[in-house]
Amino acid sequence: MPKCADSPPSAGSFTRRGFVLAATAVTGWNGAVAAGAGAGGGELGVSHSAEAIHQEPVFEATRHAVFDALTNPKRFDALTRFSLAVKTMAIGAKPAEIDAVAGGAFAVFGGYISGRYIDIVADELIVQAWRVGSWAPGVFSLARFLLVDRGSACRIVFDHTGFPAGKGVNLANGWRDNYWQPLTKLLAQSA
Repeated sequence: MPKCADSPPSAGSFTRRGFVLAATAVTGWNGAVAAGAGAGGGELGVSHSAEAIHQEPVFEATRHAVFDALTNPKRFDALTRFSLAVKTMAIGAKPAEIDAVAGGAFAVFGGYISGRYIDIVADELIVQAWRVGSWAPGVFSLARFLLVDRGSACRIVFDHTGFPAGKGVNLANGWRDNYWQPLTKLLAQSA
């Protein structure tokens, strides 16, 4: 499986600064991104204004394995079986629908989370227009997953912006409980 250096993705991809500027332009967001998991938002990575989330989970797996788990419908369904949402919510048994190409749609967690891929680079970058089913119609946020090698592991530099006011802490917990912890368990099973 190919592994990439610690360098950022290709020149055509967003830098973190470019992402923040693009998110600001798209969403009209006017908050500040937390500098890191420990900066401003404690371990959840929520900014002081709670209008942005920045997290950097690390997984003992290749970037390819992490990318596949997030973009392959069968692997994502396996991931959801470890999530807190499946254990505590009636989200239904509808399988994940993922068309992992720019402009492609996705619906996961029984359709409760849905959106479209804005940009995608295999094993490197996923940018999604992302929404929760309980949000008002037409309201989307921007979720960005940058996959970076960290020795034999993979770190996701994750930023989430443009979500409705007051949802930051709940969403940050949700990323941890329904994405990062289940992904860790899924990848450990696959090793």
